[in-house]
Amino acid sequence: MEAARRMRDAKSAGAEALIKAVRLNWKLWTIFQSNLVDPDAAIPKPIRENMLSLSNFVDRRSVEILAKPDPQLVDALININAQIAGGLMTIPEAPATPAPGADRQPINEVA
Repeated sequence: MEAARRMRDAKSAGAEALIKAVRLNWKLWTIFQSNLVDPDAAIPKPIRENMLSLSNFVDRRSVEILAKPDPQLVDALININAQIAGGLMTIPEAPATPAPGADRQPINEVA
C-alpha cells in the first residue's frame, strides 16, 4: 500500500518524484519475483504463476514509465498494488465448526 500511495502522490509532483516512486515499486516487485521463482516457495503453483505474470507486467510498465514519465501510465501499477495489498489484508472466514456430536450416528441406526 505504501508503494501505491507514493506513486499516487508522485503523479502530481513531477517527473523526478514519479521516477523515484516507480523505482521503489519496481524494487519491491523484484524482491517478490526472486521469492516466486524459488522452487521451494510455499506458494501454490497457480498463484506463483499469476504473480510472476503480474511481475512481468510491472517490469514492462516500469521501464516504459522510466523512459517516458507519463503520470497516466502509473495508474495500472497503483491498481495492482492496491488490489494485492487489499487481498493480503483480508481475513478469511473460518470454516464452520460442526455442532458437538454431529459426527455421531443416530442410536436407532443399525451399522
